[in-house]
Amino acid sequence: MSKSLEGKVALVTGCTKGLGKEIAFTFAREGAKVVINYYRDQATAESVYKELQTIGGEGILLKGNVSDEQSVNDMVNSIEDQLGPVDILVPNATPDIPDNPIENYTLKQYQDMIDFFIISPFLLTRAVVPAMKQKKWGRIINIGSEVYEEARPNFSAYVAAKGGQKGWTMSMAKELAPYGITVNLISPGWVPNLRHTNDPQSVKDDYIKTVPAGRWGTEADIADAALYFARDNASFVSGQTLCVNGARTPW
Repeated sequence: MSKSLEGKVALVTGCTKGLGKEIAFTFAREGAKVVINYYRDQATAESVYKELQTIGGEGILLKGNVSDEQSVNDMVNSIEDQLGPVDILVPNATPDIPDNPIENYTLKQYQDMIDFFIISPFLLTRAVVPAMKQKKWGRIINIGSEVYEEARPNFSAYVAAKGGQKGWTMSMAKELAPYGITVNLISPGWVPNLRHTNDPQSVKDDYIKTVPAGRWGTEADIADAALYFARDNASFVSGQTLCVNGARTPW
């Protein structure tokens, strides 16, 4: 029985842990050749790549700064040389996310959010889209956040960048639709992972009370949403935001 992503090449940036790793491995299990992308932690990346191979996944390990123009272009050229053109792009790499009142933010903190959530998807898409247009097939799946719709306070840099990312998704969906390329955005609720290890338990307790489904979201929940967007049968779904947050969505 054929797998739903057989023959596809997937680039999931920042995929050595968390949501990115789960998405990459989900794609691999469905037959895609996956790029394990990292920038700083080579030891972890090598371990994840070996883990991919143990489950029968195919792909390559590739270092690259996804917010740097030359690095992105070099990375995409390397992927094309080793695996073929990228069919599925998930700009997932994420910097540290500050939680500050506006007067305590630095310009660099704001710039980091813009670089990772607006500039990086632009650079990556610009690099991979010519081959997608030639094939008349492509999937671009952005990872947003419910904090944008909530307009969460003290997260203004992240909220602003995620808002820009959503607008970019909608614009690109219309621009690329004639070429068989879909562009969508997944808006996860709070999925506890290593990033949230030091979050106060009281904050977690308050949040889970607001989730009608009565449980935490998992990385697999988000990966399954990404898999839906990546498949052939989602070819008529584009420019959409899919909130994955256990019916918490109030908008």
